[in-house]
Amino acid sequence: MEMPEQPRSRRQTRAAILTHLLQSGGSFRPPLAKAVRLSEPSLSRILFDLKTEGLIEEVRRPAPYVGGPTGLVTLDSSVTLAAVELTAQWLSVGVGGLSGELHYTERLPLPKAPTVETVGRMFREALTLLRDWTRRRRITLSQIGISIPGLGRLTVSGNPIIPCDVGRISGMTEQMFADVPLEFTNSVVAHATFHRCRTQNYPFSGTHLFVFVSHGVAGAWMDDPAEADALQPVELGHMVFGPEGPPCRCGHHGCVEAFTSLPALAELLGVSEAELLQLGSEWVHAIPRSTRVRQELRRRLFRLGLAIGNTLNVKPCGGVAISGWPSLLSDDDRNAVVEGIDACLLGGRTLAQVSIAFVPPSTGNDPQAALAFAAFCLASRGGMPATSTEAA
Repeated sequence: MEMPEQPRSRRQTRAAILTHLLQSGGSFRPPLAKAVRLSEPSLSRILFDLKTEGLIEEVRRPAPYVGGPTGLVTLDSSVTLAAVELTAQWLSVGVGGLSGELHYTERLPLPKAPTVETVGRMFREALTLLRDWTRRRRITLSQIGISIPGLGRLTVSGNPIIPCDVGRISGMTEQMFADVPLEFTNSVVAHATFHRCRTQNYPFSGTHLFVFVSHGVAGAWMDDPAEADALQPVELGHMVFGPEGPPCRCGHHGCVEAFTSLPALAELLGVSEAELLQLGSEWVHAIPRSTRVRQELRRRLFRLGLAIGNTLNVKPCGGVAISGWPSLLSDDDRNAVVEGIDACLLGGRTLAQVSIAFVPPSTGNDPQAALAFAAFCLASRGGMPATSTEAA
């Protein structure tokens, strides 16, 4: 199916411009017009509207070449977003801008044995802090993004990682912030959005698979941001590799997640999960690994590669970005993931021409991932009201 010459509606056109600025950090007019497939006069008319609405600004920058433009188009720094991010350690809430700068953050520690009720109370406390902070400063929010681990693609009800009632959380959020657009997402989608929009020199610009190895193991198909289904979560962590293997939170045994998640890694290294989380990225240097442990680690990474390769068999694409603890390892160790991908039938890098890239872990910087997701939601609807159906 061929791509249209240019976005078909006013909303799509605005979304193409805003998502390009979100991912690029700013652009001069000529390359921006080329990137979104618009003539410069058409682009100028839309930029005028976006500037009037306070969504973009144009700042003076040295021309990229002699006689070139000096006005760099960027997202307006005055637009304010809210981010709420649930992790295995805490619930983070924050307020920030389209470029990722945070003006306010708060973290509420998660109980040792969280329940739907205790997590619900945490959300109410966090949302109350957010409401009070914005009210005192008379700040109007343009978007709220909420990231929850394990959130399903087709429903907001079930959540096997951390017990919570997403429907109830949605209701209390809409009650406190009645006029603010609200979107929920899976943690993997939030982290994929963060990397695509915030990581300098992110390796892929086209369609690719993003894999996130943390408390869970999941993926996200990253497509053209102008498409309605540009971000689709993929649950690849529950492929069963050995029914006699370790138990998984999904109820089965021997899932790839049961071998490669952070809790499984902590058990293999002989440390508590809390200690591993406290060390952060430093665990790779701080915790010694015997030859036996390193060999077992490579076997587990090979299984992770098999899971990724099988996922590519379902929906081939040209690239895979892997984020999480495997990206901290040496090339020799993490090459086991690549070997697993190559071992898959009907695929592997040679046949499918897949590029593999490891990107830094983004855990521990919450609510940055949820903030990036909120920015993407605002940009992908063209900065227009969430209920608007206006066409060109």
